[in-house]
Amino acid sequence: MSAVVNLRRIGLPRLFVHASVLLICIIWLIPTLGILVTSIREKDQIVASGWWTAFSSSTQTTQGRLGAPSTAKQEGSNYVITGSVFEPGKSGTVKAFGSRVAAPSEFAAGTNADIRNGEMLQINEDGSYRYTKNAPFTGDQGRRIYLAVASPPSFTTANYNTVLNAEGIGQSFINSLTVAIPATIIPILIAAFAAYALSWMEFPGRALIIAVVVGLIVVPLQMSLIPLLKLYNEVGNLFGVPSKTYAGIWLAHTAFGMPLAIYLLRNYIAGLPKEIIESARVDGASDFEIFMKIVLPLSFPALASFSIFQFLWVWNDLLVAIVFLGTAKDQLVLTGSLNALLGSRGGNWEILTASAFITIIVPLLVFFGLQRYLVRGLLAGSVKGG
Repeated sequence: MSAVVNLRRIGLPRLFVHASVLLICIIWLIPTLGILVTSIREKDQIVASGWWTAFSSSTQTTQGRLGAPSTAKQEGSNYVITGSVFEPGKSGTVKAFGSRVAAPSEFAAGTNADIRNGEMLQINEDGSYRYTKNAPFTGDQGRRIYLAVASPPSFTTANYNTVLNAEGIGQSFINSLTVAIPATIIPILIAAFAAYALSWMEFPGRALIIAVVVGLIVVPLQMSLIPLLKLYNEVGNLFGVPSKTYAGIWLAHTAFGMPLAIYLLRNYIAGLPKEIIESARVDGASDFEIFMKIVLPLSFPALASFSIFQFLWVWNDLLVAIVFLGTAKDQLVLTGSLNALLGSRGGNWEILTASAFITIIVPLLVFFGLQRYLVRGLLAGSVKGG
């Protein structure tokens, strides 16, 4: 009865919305979870089974060889070869075995199987085997066999060590941080001053500037990229500045992010209580003091909202980084290194997933650290304006 009352109190529409949001979150979370689990699995297990089976034993078919004929010992009229099908340091549980590729699981583990020509083979679950023949063994190599081996769940951090050291992702990670942090802070600082001026300072042409800012939001990045690069190279040649520098990509991301930043912050700042601004002016505060001591602290939700967007945009960018920073190995950002790995290590899922998770871990931390300000900042800027 209480459950029915609570359901009525919540309301079916609201319950449907909550359930839909939860379903969407789960759908978005599953790929991320899959990347994480795959990145800490061993290569053999990734090939054998999907990531959703990572916490249970996985069975895969492998092949190996028995001991060489020279290791056989005579027991009565028979010749016997004994040993283990596992290499040193390897282990597992043998479920079945076979002597033909067409029937790799023909016999259950522990069965003393007749594999023809007077040969008997018994392979136990622990991998130990006994191979007998009623005549001397011939040949230089041991007989090829096929095994169905169940391996227990196994996780490793070796994939991340390989990615960070051997694949050069560690340097790319530093490069991405070097690009993303200044390219997020610089436009916020400039846009905050501009937004205050466009909200609370009277000067000729203010409405025209606001209209231009709104219009620049819809300009495609690809359309302005080449003219901006040409201008940057001309200025660099004039002053003898190298073309491929961090300063260039900082300025590029600042230019591309400035219109949206000014628009969001201006709408938010224009919606602040007018009485606070006027009281500060009556008390003799200058515009700079009002901005630093009143407006900036009150605008933190809007600043955090844009910070999330700008950081995610810069962190996930590939085109601007290639154009303004270059493609040398010590200049590549994470997205560039991951793109290179897709070409050189496309079949190594353990390498690709570890690289991908390293790429997304920082944006996830940034988002979850500032997400409580995201909706508040965006909504306030969308309904208030002046």
